[in-house]
Amino acid sequence: MKNGRIFGPDTLRWLVGGPKSAPNDRIAHRDESGTAAHTDRRLQTLTDLSQYLPILIFLVVALALSSVIVFLPMGVARLTGTHQPNADKNSEYECGFPAFEDPRSQFDVRFYLVAILFIVFDLEAAFLFPWAVSLKFTGWAGWATMMVFLGELAIGLAYAWKKGALDWE
Repeated sequence: MKNGRIFGPDTLRWLVGGPKSAPNDRIAHRDESGTAAHTDRRLQTLTDLSQYLPILIFLVVALALSSVIVFLPMGVARLTGTHQPNADKNSEYECGFPAFEDPRSQFDVRFYLVAILFIVFDLEAAFLFPWAVSLKFTGWAGWATMMVFLGELAIGLAYAWKKGALDWE
């Protein structure tokens, strides 16, 4: 016990795992009572974990709500007797009759190309609306930037068209 304190800077430094005092490691400040005190700079890097308490509470509430939403209907179904599996309920069902082919058949790659092109041009439309609203504030620089963006998309569309990605047989 040194100066009436059980844990001094050297003890805390030992607990944290840092080396002994080095030059310029201590900074002077005033504590709550107004008396001069010295603090080790390396000890100031410790994070105050109470700042993360709201995030932890949010995660716990989200986990609890999602668990209730997922597991409560299953528990109610088992308790009320509506969970009664049989062969008809467990069979494959597609449009009222069994499937003709193996459901794990491969899709043609053109399906994926058309889907990707749809997403690209759908995002283009999503970018056009905020751009049109903010054009008054962005001025000519915003207009030129959007024209470059639209030009790149037009070149991409022409390339896809030339390669036959849009042709469907």
